Amino acid sequence: MTLHSVHPPLPDPAGAAAAPRPAGGNAPRYRQLAALYEQAIAAGTLAPGMRLPSVRELCQRHGVSLTTALQVLRQLESDGRVEARERVGYFVRSPQRADALPTVREPDLHEPLQPDPQVFAGINERISLFLEKARLAGPGVLDLGSAMPAPSLFDAAALNRLATQLLREQPDVLVYGPSAPTTHPEFQQAMARHALTFGVSLSPDDIGATHGNSEAVNLALDAIAGPGDVIAVESPTFFGILQAIEVRGLRALEIPSSPRTGISLEALELAARNEPRLKGVVVVPHLQMPLGSVMPDAHKERLVALCVEYGLALIEDDIYREFVESPVPLRPAKAWDRPGDAGQVIYCASLSKSFAPGLRQGWMSAGRWHARVQMLKFARTRNMQSWSQLLAARSVDSPAYERHMRRMRGQLRAQREAGAQAIARYFPPGTRLSLPPGGISLWMELPAGISTSRLYDDALARGIRVAPGSMFSNTGRYEHFLRMSCGMPFTPQVEAGYRVLGELMAAQQRQPAPAVPAARILRA
Repeated sequence: MTLHSVHPPLPDPAGAAAAPRPAGGNAPRYRQLAALYEQAIAAGTLAPGMRLPSVRELCQRHGVSLTTALQVLRQLESDGRVEARERVGYFVRSPQRADALPTVREPDLHEPLQPDPQVFAGINERISLFLEKARLAGPGVLDLGSAMPAPSLFDAAALNRLATQLLREQPDVLVYGPSAPTTHPEFQQAMARHALTFGVSLSPDDIGATHGNSEAVNLALDAIAGPGDVIAVESPTFFGILQAIEVRGLRALEIPSSPRTGISLEALELAARNEPRLKGVVVVPHLQMPLGSVMPDAHKERLVALCVEYGLALIEDDIYREFVESPVPLRPAKAWDRPGDAGQVIYCASLSKSFAPGLRQGWMSAGRWHARVQMLKFARTRNMQSWSQLLAARSVDSPAYERHMRRMRGQLRAQREAGAQAIARYFPPGTRLSLPPGGISLWMELPAGISTSRLYDDALARGIRVAPGSMFSNTGRYEHFLRMSCGMPFTPQVEAGYRVLGELMAAQQRQPAPAVPAARILRA
């Protein structure tokens, strides 16, 4: 006879260990009792498969009304702690492990998603609407949507010591002067040495400093294309790339991408053959945002060869490479960009995520477009400040930098795993999740019928911010997808946020919104 068919003696939950989510004395009585039973489940006093007391048994044991007893059981069910079986009762659920969740489904990787002028325009308006709603929500919102490591993951003390030392050595480093170079030679030398550590040989003169990674990608787009031209992008992709394309009057051609290996090379080649105004492709080969995919070396080599064959600029956004957990440094596509191929890869990188977000220090190597990028850069921002370049150069050149990155990768791994366990625990059955080999976020596919745009509004009303899938594409295909941040420590407040999101999704499933035509969703 199995556990599911018997009712073993029920231990007294009052003797259980401390609850992961205690309910204070001012909480409603049903929440206090639900927390008591959560304690017993968390401690293993009530094991998976054990049946809970019936409604009447709860009434007799705790001296509460039938309504309160029923609320206790429903609260436990809503929290994912128990499951109801028709005409049998409530049973403790077996905890779902994150590695037991099905992975995000692979798209059709052979056909590019054709740019439709009727639905392309509007990404800037859509993103601005999401951001404005978050701003109006005011301070104190629990941010589970931003892809940024928490401040506690950076070594501010070490950076302050380095800054103080630099000021002692060069007290005039903050003085602006017309003779200041666009890129400081010490920064160029340091980044060229840094590139060697991951398999890329660059001349220091090939390196230009930028205000973060975004400026590097923007300069690359301006250098290779003009209004009306087409740029291929991964689908889904970081919304900042879509915004940069739209604001320049360019058209984005979304290429299906695998959550494991990245952009479909077959679909990209089909687009290169059939789209005469295709000028380039933007890829994030390592921990692609938001998929978290890592492109295999063989794919990078083929991608570079394909771009050479069809005369396409390859804009490589490599901002997350150092977050990949790998026994050896991964080589970017730029490593296959041989001089004989005329420098087809525009390599863009930044230290904003790994070193010091406040400095916004990026860099790029533009290949055959180097002179044009330099001209555009000087015309817009003139001279770059030396202060942040020297801080970045001396940090990256230090052995302490890799020690810092190892610590950060370890902390982020623990936070990702905790987030994935919370998703398995609280999100609805049918949720799909692929754990990436590093990084600061998770991408998941929710059951059909759940709108993450609606979830965004509902969660903001509860003081939680997320990143709905519709932010990462112009196609309308990702309305039931969600990106969650794992950049912050997994505190009880963060776990409570996951639980609330699960409750909101369960409410959507019980009360689905009226169907909205796809065209209206895209223009919302």
